[in-house]
Amino acid sequence: MTALKEPAQTADTQPADIQTAFVPVSVVHGDGIGPEIMDATLRILAAAGARIAPQEVRMGEALYKAGHTSGFAPDAWDMLRQTGVMLKAPITTPQGGGYKSLNVTLRKTLGLYANVRPCRAYAPYVPTHHPEMNLVIIRENEEDLYAGIEHRQTREVMQCLKLITRPGCEKIVRYAFEYARANGRKKVTALTKDNIMKMCDGLFHTVFNEISAEYPDIKAEHQIIDIGTARVAARPEGYDVIVTLNLYGDIISDVAAEVAGSVGLAGSANIGDTFAMFEAIHGSAPDLAGQDAANPGGLISAAALMLGHLGQHEVAAKIQNALLCALEDGMHTQDIAGPHTKEVLGTQAFADAVIERLGNMPQHLPTVTADSQAKEMPVRQPVEPAYIDKQLVGTDVFFEWTDSGRDPDVLAAILQEAQLRNIPLKMITNRGVKVWPGGLPETFKSDHWRCRFQSDTPVKHGDLLALLIRIHDKGLDFIKTEHLYTFDGEPGYSLGQGQ
Repeated sequence: MTALKEPAQTADTQPADIQTAFVPVSVVHGDGIGPEIMDATLRILAAAGARIAPQEVRMGEALYKAGHTSGFAPDAWDMLRQTGVMLKAPITTPQGGGYKSLNVTLRKTLGLYANVRPCRAYAPYVPTHHPEMNLVIIRENEEDLYAGIEHRQTREVMQCLKLITRPGCEKIVRYAFEYARANGRKKVTALTKDNIMKMCDGLFHTVFNEISAEYPDIKAEHQIIDIGTARVAARPEGYDVIVTLNLYGDIISDVAAEVAGSVGLAGSANIGDTFAMFEAIHGSAPDLAGQDAANPGGLISAAALMLGHLGQHEVAAKIQNALLCALEDGMHTQDIAGPHTKEVLGTQAFADAVIERLGNMPQHLPTVTADSQAKEMPVRQPVEPAYIDKQLVGTDVFFEWTDSGRDPDVLAAILQEAQLRNIPLKMITNRGVKVWPGGLPETFKSDHWRCRFQSDTPVKHGDLLALLIRIHDKGLDFIKTEHLYTFDGEPGYSLGQGQ
């Protein structure tokens, strides 16, 4: 498991065993405000003595428009493999169909399963109602709805598949606990919606409970995502490390950054087993491009995370402390201007203010100090899953159907004529609400119907094929099937409302 330390902590002397060679780093200047904030950040890194050798990799809007639907040319992969580390400015994904999210492509292709976003307050210098806020959000980065598997199934209904795997849950949850332990954090909170998505989010919660038992030194708690988000917005001081699924993490990390004072100051790390990517959390803001007005603080913070990842803790701390000094001195960009602002600076002038303060220590904000004793996070080998008995017991057949005033009793009668004796029709739902048997006339019904055929004993695939042929002979348009399995005798499917 790749280590990621929190921003490095200052020391007067550099440990002798720190690698002094310059480390190749892939650098992406990005789109919109990206080139401006990247230039500012690279100037700070050079002035602070960062031992990196930037190597530019082209990706983004220009590559999209040149015909590369992924946003970068194929030869970019070679450089990324050579460096193993990337510092990336925001990218613009063109509007319209056919363009893939570059961030999602990078995260999934490179196995960047952990998105790490520290969110701390800089009060009173950056306005916030929560001056004690200091939390880290660790977001699963590869699965969930971001699998991007969508279908238009009927004239009225679209579908997006939410995919959650046990290995994915195990990796991100264990990473969160290892991160907490390595960085002196005391509590990990899991956020899910398993009161509704009992299987997908329920798996995440189950894995969290299993793994938390291995870390008795760290407090573990679980909350439902909606109340958790509200509490992050209202009482963020109650959180230390948050671990959650992809979509929830995407939303809540922006909430936390804004509550802390500004998304413009927030950086993030994307960590995998063999690669790491560091970036600001905000977008490319094309409306600000070329105006020298953007806040480079988020990318500066991301660069500090990168230096910590590379073991250059002293340089990372030097940069972080200089940034804190600039904020204390009222050197602010427009987005964070407030009562303590003494001068509103542009992008490059803000970088100059940070550079001028390299080597200084903040007087009021907590000083970042070198943590030379921080231990590497151990690599955990995957465990072979135990054997699980899997039995096929039926299928859900989905239909587009609008005949007979969308009366489910009519549809049920047709399907009962097609059913097999050993696989009878058990239930019909519409948009997840049971409408047969015993449905209510007030229930709104779309053209999308789920019809469950289920046996009390295991069946064969050939039985289901025979069932589908009989349904086809009735002239019904079935658009999809989802087979029903039991796993060690437990249903591997939701039972449906009213069951």
